[in-house]
Amino acid sequence: MDSAVSAHLLKQQGYNVVALFMHNWEETDDGCCTAEQDYEDVKRVSDKLGIPYYSVNFAKEYKERVFSYFLDEYRKGRTPNPDVLCNREIKFGPFLQYAKALGADYIATGHYCGISHEGGVHRLLKAADQSKDQTYFLNQLTQKQLADVLFPLANVQKTEVRKIADELELVNAKKKDSTGICFIGERNFRNFLHEYLPNQAGEIVTTDGKVVGEHIGLMYYTLGQRRGLGLGGTTDSQDRWFVVEKDMANNRLVVSHGDESVLMSKSLTASTLNWIPSLPGRQFTCRAKFRYRQPEQGVDVTINDDGTANVLFHEPQRAVTPGQFVVFYDDTACLGGGIIETVTK
Repeated sequence: MDSAVSAHLLKQQGYNVVALFMHNWEETDDGCCTAEQDYEDVKRVSDKLGIPYYSVNFAKEYKERVFSYFLDEYRKGRTPNPDVLCNREIKFGPFLQYAKALGADYIATGHYCGISHEGGVHRLLKAADQSKDQTYFLNQLTQKQLADVLFPLANVQKTEVRKIADELELVNAKKKDSTGICFIGERNFRNFLHEYLPNQAGEIVTTDGKVVGEHIGLMYYTLGQRRGLGLGGTTDSQDRWFVVEKDMANNRLVVSHGDESVLMSKSLTASTLNWIPSLPGRQFTCRAKFRYRQPEQGVDVTINDDGTANVLFHEPQRAVTPGQFVVFYDDTACLGGGIIETVTK
C-alpha cells in the first residue's frame, strides 16, 4: 500500500511512473502472502493507477547477499537484522541498477523517511510521521545509493496514506503492514529457521548455575526475551523469567527473574560502520537507537584506529543485542550506523 500511494503521489506531481516488482524469495509455503499473490496485487494496483509494471527476480542475489548472512549470524548465536542488509544489498543495489538500465532517472520507494540533495550531499532525514520512521533500516546506504532516490511519503502521515488508498479503492488498501522478515513473510519463525539450521537442545540455567529447564536451540532466543521460555511460574511480568545470556560454548541459555539490572549495559563496540554524509569526527556526541522501536538515547562515540566505534551510553540501556544495528542521529538527520559486536555491562 505504501508503494502504491507513493506511485500515485509521484504521478500527481508529473512524474512518468513505472512499477517494478521484486521477486526475492522462492517459496511455496501455504498460509503466507506469496510472491504470486503480491504480484497480482501489483498488477491490479498498476492498472488502477494507469501505470506500466514489470517483474524482476532477485532471489539469487538475496540468497547470496542477505540470507547467507542471516543464517551465519544465527549460527553464531547473534540476532541479525536482515532488513537493513536487504535495503543495502537488494533494493538499493540490483533493483536500483535494473531500474537505471530501464532508463529511470530516479527510484522511489514507500519508505517513511526523507532525503535532501543540497550541495551535492545526500542526507537521509526522519519522516514527518515519527511513529513510522524507517531511517533505522536505511542506515547502511551510501552517497551513491541515495543520489537518485525519492521518498514520496517523507511528509505524509500513515493515516493519510490509508485514506488515499481507500479513496483510490486500491486492492491493497486494507492490507496490514508487513512485520515478517524482509521478503520471507509472515510465517512461523521457529519452523522457518529449523528448515535451514539444525537445532541443538540444551540446559536452561540461572545466573548461579541452577538448571531450571531445557531450551530447544539457542538460535531461537534473544536477550531480554520473556515469552516462549517454557518455564511456567508467575504471571506477574515483574517476576517472569527472561533471557540474560546465550552461552554458546556450553550450549546453555542463562535466565533470571525479578531484578533486570543484569540486562543493563553501559557501552558497546560497533563494526561495519557506514557514515551517510560523512564521519562527524573521531569523537562526538549524538543520539542513537539500538533497536528499531526505541526512543533515541544520548551517546558519546569514539572512532578507533581499526574503524570500529566505542559507544558510551549516557544512561544504562536494557538488552542491547550483538548482531543488531546501532544507528546514529543528529536532530532530524540519520548519520549512519553499524553492527553491534560487543556490549559492556
